[in-house]
Amino acid sequence: MAYRFNENTIITDVTQFDAKGLGRASIQRENKRGRVRKQHVTIPYTIPGEKVKATLVPPYRKQIAQLDEIIEPHPGRIEPQCQHFGRCGGCSWQYMSYETQLKEKTIQVQRLLEEMEFDSSVVHPTIETESAWHYRNKMEFTFNKDGKLGLHEKGNFRKIIPLKTCLITSREMATVSMDIAKWAEKHRLSGYNKETKEGLLRHLMVRQSQATGEMMLALFATERLGNSHRALSDLTQQIKDKYPYVKSLLWLVNHDIADKVQAQEMHVLYGRDFIYDELGGYRYRLWYDTFFQTNAKQAEKLVNLAIEMAQPKETDKMIDLFCGVGTFSLPFATRVSQLVGIEIVEASIQSAKRNALDNGVSNTLFIAQDARQGLRSVLEKFENPDLLLLDPPRSGAGGKVMRRIARSKPKRIVYVSCNPKTFATDIKELVPFGYQLEVVQPVDLFPQTYHVECVSLLQRETI
Repeated sequence: MAYRFNENTIITDVTQFDAKGLGRASIQRENKRGRVRKQHVTIPYTIPGEKVKATLVPPYRKQIAQLDEIIEPHPGRIEPQCQHFGRCGGCSWQYMSYETQLKEKTIQVQRLLEEMEFDSSVVHPTIETESAWHYRNKMEFTFNKDGKLGLHEKGNFRKIIPLKTCLITSREMATVSMDIAKWAEKHRLSGYNKETKEGLLRHLMVRQSQATGEMMLALFATERLGNSHRALSDLTQQIKDKYPYVKSLLWLVNHDIADKVQAQEMHVLYGRDFIYDELGGYRYRLWYDTFFQTNAKQAEKLVNLAIEMAQPKETDKMIDLFCGVGTFSLPFATRVSQLVGIEIVEASIQSAKRNALDNGVSNTLFIAQDARQGLRSVLEKFENPDLLLLDPPRSGAGGKVMRRIARSKPKRIVYVSCNPKTFATDIKELVPFGYQLEVVQPVDLFPQTYHVECVSLLQRETI
């Protein structure tokens, strides 16, 4: 129900979150023909169950409203901790208590499964993290055109908000990052201007192992500077003197116009070109472009849950689809007879092979192909798998891949998802092939945001 003050101001009840974690309400709105139609309106910074006053924002076809007043607040509403909240594009759920965040993430997974006609009672309550702050082991900051370091403004990719702190990254990472911001300002180094395509500094990537403490600093720039350059000499010496846990200091050159965190050249200013990390007792080498879970402690829970659900046997043949650098492959390989990992990124496959070698795991085969073709290649050479695990990107695996998985007839499928919407769509493809969704366990890897991971088990019904 919505009550209208004037043409564009309403009082309404927030009913649910949309796919981006924004509050959503339903209102009655008159169209150009004079007909009253039901319309969904997005109202940022609201919580389902609240009654709010809001103003529709033009263009009205986008159905977005600005929050004016909270008339009946949710009991879980709190004051955000970060001074940059509301401007910075990250941490959009800071205005909710952590308990409320966990409940809403569980509801989100249940609702998306119900929309695909699954029984939502298989969804367990979301597993909390040990710390709702300072949990990320990797951050990518951006320099604005004035050389100041920050993150993108909410809803505006072209504008960078200079930061004084960041409460979701580790304290050590935040301290080093702010020092690098001061270094760039001291030497008057320009930032990359996305409109004129001019400027030197583009990004700073910081990653740190929560297990070993080793840290990597990677500066992305538009051109190469000699190691004797005053600014680089100053930076290298500063890092050596103040931060002994920094084991990799890199200067990466990105010539492309597209403003992505990528590079065509890599120059090691100090230390190695990688750092060591550990997960579940296995050691991994991480390069600047290596995908690795950004919340390692919670990622260990993902791995343990996947093993617990899959119940791998020593006689099992297994496929790990979208295997990355072997985060799931290595722990599973020690429990099955043979494991084949498939991943489209060649660099990740090389890392997976090296990680298997470093950890003494010898019953693995890693293939650099896209998921669909890789499955075909593996099935042509080997028998159908007993067990299949997939951990696709946010876009999901897609119908063709899911149907190929189903036709390979694994007895058990473990699906690890970072996007409940594409997860629900994907597993719907398995139903006609006799697969039953047994359990879904949401895990919170990203507190203060709407993102949630899920580990699920599907089993093939035997006739």
